[in-house]
Amino acid sequence: MQSEFAKSTFTLDVDGVELEVAAIHRAGPLEPIVFFHGFGSTKEDYADIVRYSEFAGHPLLAYDAPGCGETRCADLSRISIPFLVETALAVIGTIGFERFHLVGHSMGGLTALMLAHAHPHRILSFVDIEGNIAPEDCFLSRQIVDHPRGNAEQFFDDFIERARHAPAYASALYAASLRHKVRAAAVRGIFESMVELSDNGSLMEKFLALSCPRMFMYGEQNASLSYLPYIRAQGVRLSEIPRCGHFPMYSNPISMWQEIGEFHAQVQG
Repeated sequence: MQSEFAKSTFTLDVDGVELEVAAIHRAGPLEPIVFFHGFGSTKEDYADIVRYSEFAGHPLLAYDAPGCGETRCADLSRISIPFLVETALAVIGTIGFERFHLVGHSMGGLTALMLAHAHPHRILSFVDIEGNIAPEDCFLSRQIVDHPRGNAEQFFDDFIERARHAPAYASALYAASLRHKVRAAAVRGIFESMVELSDNGSLMEKFLALSCPRMFMYGEQNASLSYLPYIRAQGVRLSEIPRCGHFPMYSNPISMWQEIGEFHAQVQG
């Protein structure tokens, strides 16, 4: 059976925490692309890149964040957005990419933003798929504050049920796999960190200060985000995905890949 990408497990130590990071990757002669998945998703969100000819020849890397998917983390209580950034740098260093295009969704978009802010010279372009850049983006993560429960399992059970019945594209599909893709003990650290950064981390300023080409992608159900006209005026390319909410890779992947491909072609051209 022909493999269009390799699957590897990288053993790492990040800030004293042992990790076994599950990743998919491939080599190639062109500029690398690094993908960060969102909360409740995995590296496989991006595996279909191999089906699109416009990305032929580009090395790629996608991996399961600590607390998610097939990645094993020795201490789930240590997971936060800063920890995910350090993990990202370690995985990228292991694979050997120096400069690369970034694509991040939701939690992964915030992780990508923090990495790009800290290492702007390494980023060729940034596709932010509804990653947090303002307090209003915390409609998932702020539930840790708005719907507190006595323990991690209780909170996660309730979170899954709310997601299952949310009036948005792909909500039930997303909810169906949450328990298989995320460890409940990792949720609080991730969500509290996302809320803190969204409220107090000057994310909009960080995003607009990036010198690389940027595209902000969002579903048509989220076209009411208040900052969209503002970031467009600041030179950010907007990409509205039709028939879609927060999850273009589930609701409308063809449009998602087409938009990313056109953006990368513009950047490279």
